[in-house]
Formats: sequence, C-alpha cells, structure tokens
Amino acid sequence: MLKSITGAVPALLLALTANASAQDYPTRPVTMVIPFAAGGPTDVLGRIVGQRMSEVLGQQVVIENVGGAGGQIGSKRVADAAPDGYTFVLGTVGTHAQGQTLYKKPVYNSVTEFTPIALLAEVPIVLIVRKDLPANNFNEFVAYAKANQAKMQFGSAGPGSASHLGCVLLNYVIGTNITHVPYRGTGPATQDLVGGRIDFLCQAITAAKPQIDGGNVKALALLDARRSPALPDVPTAAEQGTRGLEAYTWNAIFLPKGVPAAVVTKLNAAAVQAIKTPAVRDRLTAIGAQVASDDRATPQYLGTFVKSEIEKWAAPIKASGVSVD
Repeated sequence: MLKSITGAVPALLLALTANASAQDYPTRPVTMVIPFAAGGPTDVLGRIVGQRMSEVLGQQVVIENVGGAGGQIGSKRVADAAPDGYTFVLGTVGTHAQGQTLYKKPVYNSVTEFTPIALLAEVPIVLIVRKDLPANNFNEFVAYAKANQAKMQFGSAGPGSASHLGCVLLNYVIGTNITHVPYRGTGPATQDLVGGRIDFLCQAITAAKPQIDGGNVKALALLDARRSPALPDVPTAAEQGTRGLEAYTWNAIFLPKGVPAAVVTKLNAAAVQAIKTPAVRDRLTAIGAQVASDDRATPQYLGTFVKSEIEKWAAPIKASGVSVD
C-alpha cells in the first residue's frame, strides 16, 4: 500500500503543477501560426486580431507565417505542437473543412487533432480579374471564359485553400475547365494577377479590396448571397443571373488536442474580447470581414461548426472531381 501511495505522489504533483501553470497562462509570448504567406487575407485578419490579443493577454502574440499546401503545412505544425497553449493556428474553411475532402490523404484530422477555441469572422470571396481582361461584368466574364478556357489560368493560395475551391466552384457552376496555378499564399498570386501573368482570382475581400480600390484589378462579382458593405458597388453573381455560386472563407483559432481547459477558457476570452473591441471590429468590417456573434464564438460552437462545414463542402468537391495527392 505504501509503495502504491508513494508512486502516486509524483503523478499528483505533476498534475497540480500543470494545473497551476494553466491558471497562470500565459507567462511568455504566444505564437499564432498563419498557414499562408504574408499579405494574404488570413494574414491581414490575423495581424489585426493578434495585436489586440497581445494587449488582452499581457504577452505578445507573435505572428509566424508557415505557408504551403493550401495551409496544410502550418496547420499540421500546430496539430503536432505541445498542448500547452503557446502555439495556435488561425484556421480557415480551407484548412479545417474543405481540405478534409480535397486531399486524398489529409495530413491531419480537423476534428480529432485540434482543440477548437473561437470562430472569429467570416469573409466573402470576390471574383477579381486582371485589368486588361476584356470583360467588365460577370456575364461578359462567363462568355469570355467559355471561349478562351484552354489558354486561361487562375491562381490561388495553394491546393485546398478557400481561394482554390472558390474558383473550383466557379468553374463547376459556369461549366469551364480552366488551369489552376497554385501559389504559397494569395499575396504572391495577387502580384501575378496585377502583373497580368494570370487571369483571375477568387479572393477573400480582406486581401482583394486594396487592389480593387487602387484600380490594379477589376472586381466582377461577389460570390455571396448579398452585397458587402466593404464593396457596395460590386454586385453578386446571383444579381447578374448566376445562382448557386456562393463561396467564402472563415477564420477561427485552434490549439493542439489536449490543451488544459483553463487555457482554452483564457484564450477564447482573449479572442472574443479582441473581436468585440470597437476599433478592431471597425477595421475588420472595413476590409469586408463579418465578425462572429457571441453565440458563435464559443469553443463548443466551433467544434460543431467544423463538422458541419466538412460535410457541406464534401458534396461540391466530390462532384467537381478535383482532388490533391
């Protein structure tokens, strides 16, 4: 009996120490992995929210861009990280929902290998084209694409990203087969679009708006059910006669599986406080992001939401025949 009690003491002390550590969290800088290149829509949103989270947590939130494979590489890094709360990923519909069907062998399971923390915002996708493309509205684009699809190219943040699957859905709905050119983030893809080296992007408003406002690209249609206050003059595809074309991304925070409940609570509270801060909300709204309501910003909601999004996107991805090794 004495031997068994003695053996249990170290385990109990370890548990107590871990609990105390979780209660004191964070005691050092926290890393937000953004699984795309700098300058893209996820990066823009992450830096806005991360700056305010640093103030709320009392420790710096360090932004680390780990691009590649449509966000799979950076997300996998977080799935494999220590479950101590000091490394989290800013996931998207591409990294945590669409990729589960798109990839023949996903490198992680979005449901079982992450701890959901908070849904932050949803962002509509807009169709933008190079300035000299001979189309000035969505119907003209469809006609041009059908006649020139063999020589056209569209870019994306990489296979499985929301920008990729937004254009997959576009091609599927309008009946074209246009070559996909993947990049390590929408930042590099946008540079090539502005330079005229590719023809179009299906890009989140957060990254597309500066280029649209600057006259560097043409915005032909919002791929959403309604217009965005950030781009009030850009009509939806449905307004122009094409229904069934709704593509978007969302951004949410995930920790590795097995993080202490106290850490989950603190990080969720910091994230929610950040997006509810008027200055942050105003900046997100200005770039086209729709901030999550309180009832949708909980860990419980995000866990259920991810499962429903995986199911929702499975059908169109399978129907399109697109897959990634």
